[in-house]
Amino acid sequence: MRALVQRVSSARVRVDDAGDPAGHTGEVVGEIGEGLCVLVGVTHDDDEAKAAKLADKVWNLRVFPDDAGQMNVAVGSVGGAVLVVSQFTLYGDTRRGRRPSWVAAAPPEVAEPLVTAFVEALRRLGAGVATGRFRADMAVELVNEGPVTLLLET
Repeated sequence: MRALVQRVSSARVRVDDAGDPAGHTGEVVGEIGEGLCVLVGVTHDDDEAKAAKLADKVWNLRVFPDDAGQMNVAVGSVGGAVLVVSQFTLYGDTRRGRRPSWVAAAPPEVAEPLVTAFVEALRRLGAGVATGRFRADMAVELVNEGPVTLLLET
């Protein structure tokens, strides 16, 4: 599994509606204030154990400033939440040509339960979690603080 983690002061995800192909006026399906926006990709050999391991890594990732201004505090310690959005394109392979290959991305019937397992593992750890909608056309809006952006892999 891969997770692109961004420290945010706010983030939300909207799903597309018929009136706006860009999804900007669609329904808000997930929204957080301070916390982490996490784009999650699943590949073929991922399983629930990897989802739980990734959730633990995200929840305990020390990317918020302490009293001295050092990145030394985890999201739960600052009262933050997590917005999780499935993102198969994290497994796009662009090493050859100009069109990404999606061969490494797990098919939806494999990926969806593992993204759900990741979300549930975060909740068991104590996270307040909002989500996007699997297989929907989504518009993700966020304010990246820092900016802090990290790529995590299991």
